[in-house]
Amino acid sequence: MHIQVIPVEGLPIIHPGDPLTEMICERVAFENGDILCLASSVYSKANDFIRKIDEITPSEEAIRIAQKTREDPAFVQAVLDDTTDLILEDPFILSETVTGHVGVRAGVDHSNIEDGLIIRLPPDPMGSAGELRSEIAQITGKDIRVIITDTCGRSFRRGQTGVAIGWSGMAAIRDFRGDHDLFGHILEITEEAVVDEIAGFSNFIMGESNNGVPAVVFRNCQMWTGHDNLHFSKDEDIIRKALCRK
Repeated sequence: MHIQVIPVEGLPIIHPGDPLTEMICERVAFENGDILCLASSVYSKANDFIRKIDEITPSEEAIRIAQKTREDPAFVQAVLDDTTDLILEDPFILSETVTGHVGVRAGVDHSNIEDGLIIRLPPDPMGSAGELRSEIAQITGKDIRVIITDTCGRSFRRGQTGVAIGWSGMAAIRDFRGDHDLFGHILEITEEAVVDEIAGFSNFIMGESNNGVPAVVFRNCQMWTGHDNLHFSKDEDIIRKALCRK
């Protein structure tokens, strides 16, 4: 299997209302089975999932947490507004969003956007990925797969990597349970988070500063079978339980 990685180059700075899907299709000739990875920040900007800091009034809780994290209380309030479960308050905010995604500051960010603005994660990234896939099919006639990505830190390791927060046209997890290894042993627990692996490599191409490549196409990726249960439930998540006992 030879996988081709194609950066979607030449996209301008995206603003609310820009026809992002059309702009991507103008810059890449899709083929059936391609996987498009798109940075959530660019999708959110095009769809106006943006807030102005000076229009946010912080609550007492936001002010209290901001004193711990040494952040702008209005920014903290924006994080709390997109949080369904507050896991850690300090030394940084770790929280769950409505989609089940757990990340630092609920994925709210003030990088790669004009001063005074913040970017939210798409509120329905799975639906967003499905809409992108459908729009690309309408424009190009091609049946592709879509992953919307975000960057996250990792427990026990330094540095950030790309992860999938929404996907369409593929299973998130490649399930090897019941298969056999090279020595004939039955695999009992092996589940591969393929969408995260692809998102991680796309982030390597996108870069984290000023590369200006918010979309990457992967060609010749094989199909796989599995399921979409990428996030642990609260009952399964032993790390969350340990943190909440602090």
